[in-house]
Amino acid sequence: MGSLCSRQKPLCEADAEENAKGAEIERRIAQETKAEQHIHKLLLLGAGESGKSTIFKQIKLLFQTGFDEAELRSYTSVIHANVYQTIKVLYDGTKELAQNDIDSSKYVVSLDNKEIGEKLSDIGSRWDHPYLTSEIAKEIETLWNDAAIQETYSRGDILQIPDCAQYFMENLERFSDVNYVPTKEDVLYARVRTSGVVEIQFSPVGENRKSGEVYRLYDVGGQRNERRKWIHLFEGVTAIIFCAAISEYDQLLFEDETKNRMMETKELFDWVLKQACFEKTSFMLFLNKFDIFEKKVQKVPLNVCEWFKDYQPMASGKQEVEHAYEFVKKKFEELYFRSSRPDRVDRVFKIYRTTALDQKLVKKTFKLVDETLRRRNLIEAGLL
Repeated sequence: MGSLCSRQKPLCEADAEENAKGAEIERRIAQETKAEQHIHKLLLLGAGESGKSTIFKQIKLLFQTGFDEAELRSYTSVIHANVYQTIKVLYDGTKELAQNDIDSSKYVVSLDNKEIGEKLSDIGSRWDHPYLTSEIAKEIETLWNDAAIQETYSRGDILQIPDCAQYFMENLERFSDVNYVPTKEDVLYARVRTSGVVEIQFSPVGENRKSGEVYRLYDVGGQRNERRKWIHLFEGVTAIIFCAAISEYDQLLFEDETKNRMMETKELFDWVLKQACFEKTSFMLFLNKFDIFEKKVQKVPLNVCEWFKDYQPMASGKQEVEHAYEFVKKKFEELYFRSSRPDRVDRVFKIYRTTALDQKLVKKTFKLVDETLRRRNLIEAGLL
């Protein structure tokens, strides 16, 4: 009997240890499940070039630790590539416009600069762009200052000229310095097409962490071929943040140069609104790139876009900018209510005027989003 008990004792201890491990695992799972319940899922959607990724980077800068030096340095090759790609688009654009425009002569690059243009266009076509040296930077600057390139730059309505073109050209000397380390502002201007899904966890107001108000923001590529990746993220979403670049009412899609960007945004917003899984999801509409819009709308009529063909200018200067903005805002409001079923019209819908590059404005906007969602949570809990 004694020998039997002595053999069973180690087994009993092993069982007890195994049970303790199981209990610890269950406790941790319960803790993680409870923690997850306090994390609100935000989905950042919009067409390509709407400014989603810039908003995402601003969140990292504002509400997390930002970018360390290694991360900043990793953007050097991206920014150099952006510079080469931008000057290529401009130079190739002069040739396209010289062939197709009635007043073709103003798009002809000077003989002295053609050789530079061909060289830079070739570099811009490569996958492996060379380091931007001071010598190449001077050549880019020379070409940028050519009258034909400047005329081409003004035709962003038909060419795929990035919004950041002027910023890149104005900072060539700094970018080509051998000791160059990108700044936070450089990183915000840097262009890398989002592929797949990236996420970030944050709290718009630091002290909210104590009360469990934490958000997990998902950013996905906006181009058409990336949108199939959205679907698996649609469940359990607290709010959609939809970015619409209101300055792009006269521009064409990167992936389909027969399609107006604003019309694409309209159709995409309409499609997202009608998804069954979003019947109780809050919608935060960011009318983005207002900084570009307020300059453009005073030169390019809003009614060049089919959706805005009934727009009638009423004033000039700042008054006209506000009038045009309110018209665009009303169009999106009408689309929202027209595309929402009667049982969904009471879901939260807010519109914010944004400029993704303006850090103070982005911070203020996300605090307003936070307040709106916290209020909704209190209402649903019966506390308001």
